[in-house]
Amino acid sequence: ATCSGSRPCVPCVWKTCASRSPTCRPAAVRPRVFRSSATRCTSTARPLLGCTIKPKLGLSAKNYGRAVYECLRGGLDFTKDDENVNSQPFMRWRDRFAFVHEATEKAVRETGERKGHYLNVTAPTPEEMYKRAEFAKELGAPIIMHDYLTGGLTANTGLANWCRNNGMLLHIHRAMHAVLDRNPHHGIHFRVLTKVLRLSGGDHLHSGTVVGKLEGDREATLGWIDIMRDSFIKEDRSRGIFFDQDWGSMPGAFAVASGGIHVWHMPALVTIFGDDSVLQFGGGTLGHPWGNAAGAAANRVALEACVEARNQGVAIEKEGKAVLEKAAKSSPELKIAMETWKEI
Repeated sequence: ATCSGSRPCVPCVWKTCASRSPTCRPAAVRPRVFRSSATRCTSTARPLLGCTIKPKLGLSAKNYGRAVYECLRGGLDFTKDDENVNSQPFMRWRDRFAFVHEATEKAVRETGERKGHYLNVTAPTPEEMYKRAEFAKELGAPIIMHDYLTGGLTANTGLANWCRNNGMLLHIHRAMHAVLDRNPHHGIHFRVLTKVLRLSGGDHLHSGTVVGKLEGDREATLGWIDIMRDSFIKEDRSRGIFFDQDWGSMPGAFAVASGGIHVWHMPALVTIFGDDSVLQFGGGTLGHPWGNAAGAAANRVALEACVEARNQGVAIEKEGKAVLEKAAKSSPELKIAMETWKEI
């Protein structure tokens, strides 16, 4: 990093790094089993469903909680604070945490399913961050959220350790990553940031979507998804993996697909990300003409239809339209969602 700032230095990109397996074997940072997110929410072999609450700024804490309830009640597993949602005058963090947890508990009681909301504890200081995390724990929240680049890696490692010691999951957002990795000629490639996060600690990490609004080559994205999840990754330069990576016993993190996705993307998302993932539809849930609950129901029906077809041997990326149209015959919510986003 120091060399990159010197006058003689030409633009350069940090494209990869290696972590020797002895470093990883103790798994001191993250001793939890990998499927913890899934076992806390569902025993079904499918991706988890999430949603970033919209509008990202402007709702009162009470109305924010109402939106959370409607999405979870409609069929989602998780809802999420936007990375810009912190503690603004119109919605202080303590009020938001309380209303959101009340909404989550109500949805759990009514559906009989395990659910959660990513409470953003990112704060100006580590002390304030832990204060918010402790309050979330007192409420009984199963998961909190941290912006690991804006918050800092050492702060993230401390929070990851705290979560392990207190039985909570940690959702990681990559806010600010494009400042570091978007320039192809200078910066730090996202696969390096992925490895750093796995070493630092976290149960979920946003990884791009391939098919949504965010930039992302398919093969490169699959490469860093493997880096996040697998114990051993074989060299494959076509996917940007320049050498073997042995993570030893260090657990992986769920890949999170989020950004400009909707029901028509579901077949591709299920194929690309597999079961160990979270598929998050923000506008693709809350933009449904019939409301938040209907948007959540549409996504749940689409997901289950795609998973069922995949398990039956259907090539859902190719046959996705037929799979969704068949499911829409018994789901008016999905039918309307497909009509709404058919041109996008």
